[in-house]
Amino acid sequence: MDENVAEFLRRSILKIPLCEMKTILKAWDFLSEDQLQTINFRQKKEFLAQEVILMCEGKSASLDDMALLDIVYTQAHRHQKLWSVFQMSKEPGEDVDFFDMKQFQSSFKKILQRALKNVTVSFRVDGKNAVWIRVAWGTQYSRPNQYKPTFVVYYPQTPYAFISASHLKSTVPLLHQALKVASKHHQIVQMDLRSRHLDSLQAIVFREYDQTFESHNSTMPLQEETLAMNLDSNIIHENTEERERIQRVTQETFGTYPQPQLEFAQYKLETRFKSDINGGILADRKEPLRCLVKFSSPNLLEALKSLAPAGIADAPLSPLLTCIPSKKMNYFRIRDK
Repeated sequence: MDENVAEFLRRSILKIPLCEMKTILKAWDFLSEDQLQTINFRQKKEFLAQEVILMCEGKSASLDDMALLDIVYTQAHRHQKLWSVFQMSKEPGEDVDFFDMKQFQSSFKKILQRALKNVTVSFRVDGKNAVWIRVAWGTQYSRPNQYKPTFVVYYPQTPYAFISASHLKSTVPLLHQALKVASKHHQIVQMDLRSRHLDSLQAIVFREYDQTFESHNSTMPLQEETLAMNLDSNIIHENTEERERIQRVTQETFGTYPQPQLEFAQYKLETRFKSDINGGILADRKEPLRCLVKFSSPNLLEALKSLAPAGIADAPLSPLLTCIPSKKMNYFRIRDK
C-alpha cells in the first residue's frame, strides 16, 4: 500500500471517536466482519490505526477506498461543516429526464478531470438515495489535497444540492459546471441559506419540517407551562386570555412541531437618511447607511418560537424573523424601495 494512502488512513482513524470506531468501520464495508471481530477497539487509537493499516495492506487498499472511509466519517459528522444550498433549474418547458446513477457519476468525474489534471472524485449513495460526492483538489503541478476536500450532497431528480465550504475559491465554478451538466440542468445559483445542520437545510428546501421532525404532544409550549406554574394565583385569571392569544398566534406562526435547526440569521440593512430639515452631515451623505444585524442561537427558530410565550417579545413576531423556513433563507438584504 502506498505510504500516502497509509498516512491518509492513519489520520482518518485518529479523528474517529473510539465510541464510533466499530460503527464507522462497519459502514465503510471494506473490512470483513471476521476482521472487525479481531480488532481490539479498547486500545489506544495510534495502535488501533496500525492494526487497521496492516489489515488494509493485506487487501491492497487504494486511495479510493480511503476516500470512501472519509465520506462515511463525514456523513456521521456532517454538523462539523458549514453547508450552503444551491438551486438548479432547467430551460422552460424542458421535461424531467430519467436519472441514471452511473451516467451521473461518470459525467461528473469526466468534467472535472478534463479541466483539472490532479483531482480525485469519489461517490457514495446513502439510505435516502442522496449522492454524496467527495472532491479532493490539486493543481496542474501538485497532487490533490486529501485533507481539505469539498463535499457535495445531491438528491437525484431534484433541483437542490448542498455543498460544504471550499478552501479553494477557484474551484467553485468548475464544481458548479460539473454538477449542472451531470444532473442535466442549465443554471445553478446559491441560495441565501446556510447552516451546519444539513438535515434541517434539507427539511427546509423540501418543505418536510412539519413531517420529518417529531411533533409535540403537548398543547401548551414548555416555556408557557413553566410561566403558568410560577404566576401568582391572584393574577392567573387576568392573564388567561392574553396567554391563550399568545399561544394561538405562536402556534399559527410556527406550528406545533419542532423547528428545523439553524444557528443564525443575518440581516443587512441599507437605507438613506430622510429628513424634512435641510442641511446636516447625514442629509448631505450620498452613500447609504449600512448596518448588519445577526441573531444566533444553537437552535434559532426554537428560540424565536419561545420569545412571546416567555414574555420577552410581543406576539406576533416580525415576519422578517418568522419567514425563514417559508422563504428558504437566513441571509436577508433589506433596502429602501
